[in-house]
Amino acid sequence: MSGTTRRTDEGLGRLGSTLSGLAVALGCVLFLGGFVWGAIVYAPYTVPTDSMAPTIVSGDRILAQRIDGAEIERGDVVVFREETWGNSPMVKRVVAVGGDTVACCTDGRLTVNGKKIDEAYLHGEDAELTGIPEITVPKGRLFLLGDERSGSLDSTAHLTEAGQGTVPRANVDARVDAVVWPMDGMLARPTGFEKLGALSTPGPLRLITAALVVGMVLVLGGAAYGPVAKRLGGRGRTTRPEPARVG
Repeated sequence: MSGTTRRTDEGLGRLGSTLSGLAVALGCVLFLGGFVWGAIVYAPYTVPTDSMAPTIVSGDRILAQRIDGAEIERGDVVVFREETWGNSPMVKRVVAVGGDTVACCTDGRLTVNGKKIDEAYLHGEDAELTGIPEITVPKGRLFLLGDERSGSLDSTAHLTEAGQGTVPRANVDARVDAVVWPMDGMLARPTGFEKLGALSTPGPLRLITAALVVGMVLVLGGAAYGPVAKRLGGRGRTTRPEPARVG
């Protein structure tokens, strides 16, 4: 009987060891794969100013998906470069795209193509602080504003320049998906622009995060199986007293 029990314990031990190894291997694939995927798709930036407050404030670390400027939609928060604005990457919100007519303000609200936009991401009535004459955005260009309308050096600060403060789509490096430090998470959807057309679809950040978390759990769980099983197995074995001999 003891021989059968020993063989059963050994069989279970081998099975557990095999499953543990598979868990660690799968966890490594998910974790490393998610890390590489994220490094390819996303770029980290540190925001130096409060021009996008309250959505993004000075010192925040953001993750921005590397995409082509042609994929940008109204309401997106983008990282871009424009030589006439400065040498560093800048972060602003796209409020109008090529062919749109933008102005501010009507009843204290920004208008695009004559429609009043509900900008839930602003502080109270901040839209009223921005005076924008009626401008038609040239094809292939974007009109950008900071969420902090009183102090943002955005398209409104360059209205007298060529393009009336607009920026070429080609100058966009990435679209911001999330604030990762502090951990504010994914940016809220700019639903006020839905009346003008489809919004952008968020990038795969949630899938990447899930792959990293599941991978880490599998690696840690698989690695911990051996010591835990050994300890539990040791406790489960008891020494049976030998039967008394009758003389």
